[in-house]
Amino acid sequence: MPENEAKKLAERIQREKTTVTQMTLLYCRAHHHTQGGLCPECAQLAAYAAERIERCRFQPNKPVCSRCPVHCYQASQREKIRQVMRFAGPRMLWHHPGLALAHLVHQLSPLDPRVLQAAQQAASRTQQ
Repeated sequence: MPENEAKKLAERIQREKTTVTQMTLLYCRAHHHTQGGLCPECAQLAAYAAERIERCRFQPNKPVCSRCPVHCYQASQREKIRQVMRFAGPRMLWHHPGLALAHLVHQLSPLDPRVLQAAQQAASRTQQ
């Protein structure tokens, strides 16, 4: 991978981690009434999400998690992050518009052929 592409990938991964962390902060402040940080449960969830982003098998063309055919989150963690995103997603436009718009652009971008192939394989397994 050329140096320029590696730098862009590292920046995109960091932006995704930052987005998840900021969403978790919004959720935690509203639901757990924390001031200036995350409660232990939300900190663990943010760390778990960052690890999943870092280890995604579709790098460097990773889709947003909601469009991914592979569910790498444990079921309990997946439900927690869904709750966070449902709550914080609309609020991100007000609190962090740059991150929200970058996420939206990424969400609307075409899927990589490897991701599409994995989706087709997952669909064929469920039909069997």
